[in-house]
Amino acid sequence: MSGDPGVVNAVGGVVSGSVLQAGTITGDVHFHEHHPVSGATPPAGRIPASGLFVGRTGELDRLERLLREPGRPSVAVVHGMGGVGKSTLVARFARLNAERFGFTWWITADTPAALRAGLADLAVAVDPGTAGLPVRERVEVALRRLAGTDGWLLVLDNLTTPADADEVLTRVSTGTIVLTSRQRTGWRGTPSLAVDVLPAGDAEELLTRVVAEDWPDADVPDAARLCEELGRLPLAVEQAGAYLAQTRITPSAYLDLLARYPARVFAATAEGGDAQRTMARVWHVTLDRLADTPAPAVLRQLAWYAPDGIARRLFDDEGPDTLDALGKLHAFSMIKLSTAEIAVHRLVQSVTRTPDPADPHRRPDLIATALVAATGRLAGHLTDHSCRDPRAWPRYTAVLPHARALLGFAPPETDSAGTLRLLNDAGSFLRDQGDYAGAVELLERCVRGSGRVFGDQDRSTLAARSNLAGAYRETGRPDRAIRMFEAVLADGERVLGPDHPDLLAVRSNLAIACTATGNLREALPLSEAAAARHEQVLGIDHPNTITCRSSLAACYESAGDLARAIALYEATLEQRVRILGPEHRDTLRSRAKLASAQANTGNPARAAELHRTTIAALARTVGEDHPQTLAARDELADFQRSMGELAEAIASYEATLEVRTRTAGPVHPETLDTRMRLAAAIVSAGRTGDGLAEHRKIVADCERALGSDHPTTVNARAVLAAALRRSGDLTGAVSEYRRLLPDAERILGPDHPSTLACRKAFAHTLAAAGDLPNAITLLDATAAGFERVLGPAHPSTLSARSQLASAWLTAGERAKALALSQDVRADAVRVLGVDHTDAIGYLSELAAAQEQSGDVTGALRNHRAALADAERVLGADHPTTLTLRNNVANAHESAGDVATAIPLHEALLADRIRLLGNENPDTMSTRSNLANAYLTAGRLGEAAAMAEAVTADLTRVLGADHPDTLVARNTLARTCLLGGDPARAAQLLTGVLADRRRTLGDEHPDTLVSLADLGSARLSEGDTATALTLLRRARDGFEKIMGPADPQTRALQDRIDRLTGEGS
Repeated sequence: MSGDPGVVNAVGGVVSGSVLQAGTITGDVHFHEHHPVSGATPPAGRIPASGLFVGRTGELDRLERLLREPGRPSVAVVHGMGGVGKSTLVARFARLNAERFGFTWWITADTPAALRAGLADLAVAVDPGTAGLPVRERVEVALRRLAGTDGWLLVLDNLTTPADADEVLTRVSTGTIVLTSRQRTGWRGTPSLAVDVLPAGDAEELLTRVVAEDWPDADVPDAARLCEELGRLPLAVEQAGAYLAQTRITPSAYLDLLARYPARVFAATAEGGDAQRTMARVWHVTLDRLADTPAPAVLRQLAWYAPDGIARRLFDDEGPDTLDALGKLHAFSMIKLSTAEIAVHRLVQSVTRTPDPADPHRRPDLIATALVAATGRLAGHLTDHSCRDPRAWPRYTAVLPHARALLGFAPPETDSAGTLRLLNDAGSFLRDQGDYAGAVELLERCVRGSGRVFGDQDRSTLAARSNLAGAYRETGRPDRAIRMFEAVLADGERVLGPDHPDLLAVRSNLAIACTATGNLREALPLSEAAAARHEQVLGIDHPNTITCRSSLAACYESAGDLARAIALYEATLEQRVRILGPEHRDTLRSRAKLASAQANTGNPARAAELHRTTIAALARTVGEDHPQTLAARDELADFQRSMGELAEAIASYEATLEVRTRTAGPVHPETLDTRMRLAAAIVSAGRTGDGLAEHRKIVADCERALGSDHPTTVNARAVLAAALRRSGDLTGAVSEYRRLLPDAERILGPDHPSTLACRKAFAHTLAAAGDLPNAITLLDATAAGFERVLGPAHPSTLSARSQLASAWLTAGERAKALALSQDVRADAVRVLGVDHTDAIGYLSELAAAQEQSGDVTGALRNHRAALADAERVLGADHPTTLTLRNNVANAHESAGDVATAIPLHEALLADRIRLLGNENPDTMSTRSNLANAYLTAGRLGEAAAMAEAVTADLTRVLGADHPDTLVARNTLARTCLLGGDPARAAQLLTGVLADRRRTLGDEHPDTLVSLADLGSARLSEGDTATALTLLRRARDGFEKIMGPADPQTRALQDRIDRLTGEGS
């Protein structure tokens, strides 16, 4: 090194850490030193030796700019936490600029004595004649020499405090001085550069190159994961790489060792390494300096939290000692402190919470005490703040990520009373926010821990078990919830007595769980008994009694007893207005429930008024942008959509979405929910392309933000598949469901209600696409799955059985379909009641089965009965009632009574135009049906005019391939055929047939109808040979999917026989 003219090499002084040879390195490659360092003391003044140096181009440029600022001394401080690479960065700067400085002198200045020794050695280096002088005089010589010359670089490395550099900075204003320190504050205007951890790519490069130096042929999979776990701290990455190379293990194996033996790994060094520079020891000197302050104790508490986003308000109730501790930890780069948050490097946390009996800062008793204190701090922040109060939600959202982190770090066997309180409060908040799976995870741990700490019969344990049962109910496991509620009730009555307030809530929740199974015969008596017991023990105006009575009203509503439900909703609303005030959260919830019930009684005006009153009250009390207000706006939009007011619903969803996107972002769960509702409404309104595009964007956003396996992503894909089916793209829907179902089974479980619902929707789509054998097999299995998971009387089970009956009916299995339809209707009446909307719907489906089985009289009787029930329960203008009116008209037409059918269709069309407008999809469907009825009645002019108009409107609004449009196009072709224009009929039918083949498949019944109609058109044109070919293909198709006895199969065969007989 003596050949390097600008670098002074002298003997003496202390340099800790990596040692580099002096001199200049050329080229642009940046390396980070990694070689294990011996304990030998290097010569003072030398720049620490450089090996691998990765990245830091920006930091080097900023340091250069700081030292060249005009009008001020060329001084800068480089600060950062221990192990982040401050010294390595400055050493790199010194070597790159070696020719710029007359000489460079490096002093490890971690103590005042070390700094003075380094200055004394500098005096000897520049004037060997001073070697015999005392240290004090040599320091004076060095300072005078520095002050009297220029063009040199002095590095004071690893200063403990800014005051240690005061004498040098006060007396020397020439040359260039670079200071490094862990302390980030107190430098009194000295320009500073903060050094942070490496970017991800640089950290990975450092790891792989460190490994490659000693293990050139190594493969380093999972390098990114290891670097992230180490927080991309250069010291940790270097040591991990050296350990991988020495032991010939993979990053995954290292991570496993780190998880199982953290203390050993943190203390490990490669052969010849410096034991004082391990992960376990690198921050020891800082904590030693802070040992007489509360700072180490506060750091040990922070070590149990998530590394980022620790809210300062968690420490608001602490005194000045804690505030000083946070300030000191920030000053020494152990934490990052802002006005609102605290952040701690994840490796600092991991080391700090790992017990080590030999480390005075990490004794096991200190770590255990910190865990209790950290837990108590989080739990205390939630004490006396209900998770149901929106004003408390910021507290819960501030605590939750750190509670999750703490619970992940601390094994369940360490759970204390404070931990159990935190588990219960956090789990209850997740339940209230709809994260039921997350709630179950926390509450299950709470129940286990409470049983261990307090005993299974303790009141706290009983409360935890009740909360867990409620979470089971909300995750779609009502049977498990019921068993747990029943066990809690039995144990509680024995321990607390039958009238204890805690058990009153359990009784009410048990009734709610029974309601969720669809077993209303058991749920109603339980609900009524729970309400009566509440009134007896607590009084009718107690808040818990009112809540229980509201649950009873919901049970009546589920049972279809809307009169009793509404009366009780009205009564509970009056109570809450009187006791809590008109704008209390519970009052507003009562009003929203009443609005939903009113919507089902034929009183949409009252329902809309209640919805709007609720929204206005929420806007006044919690604000226009509050999540509760936005949820109420979505409920109003849902109501508008259910009533067919699609334009109004879309406008409502769009207004809500704008606020949600602005306040929470486009991928917040509530934003995604509104986006899915809006997209579905857009598809329903006929803007199929726009709606499907938004559905696809939602799926892409979910996959990017949440991951492909997140339940929200699965739901978004299911909604997309359903939208494809509704839009008529059955091929796309089948393809989407085929990809989705295995993922849902893997992610959610094969018997999860959402998986079963996906399976049912897939089967329904297969049936619509004409794949009846596979649809029936899948529906049969799905109905059995619902029955196994939810019970035989659950609404979802009844719905699956009803769809199976419909598929059998389409497949020509009329006897099976009729028997099953009768069973479903009977079960619905028994479980839900005759006035329940589902029971009314199943009566209409039974009528359809009778209609296709040839029982025209029975079909008409039941169609009329279903309509009468709907008019009585829902009102004349309810969308369900309008649909049932359409079914009655169609039934008359199927029975050959087209004279009765036409005025029914005409009256229905007038009402739908009045309620929905001329171009609503339901209105256009009625127009198409009326055109077909005119055609059947021989009123060809009216049929042609209406068919032309509705076909044009449907094509423009829904698109040419929509199923409703294809029906209208086929009807228009038939009007041309019967009107004496077979050429145009054939042209139209050729197009319809091609589109149905493409969208529905060759064997779909609708495709076969178009095929037969085209055969009729060719026959009218005189092309008998082609007509016979087409008719035979249609017959073969119907015979294959419906059987030889099907009326359509027989009718086609009869026609073919007549044609061939005439031709013979």
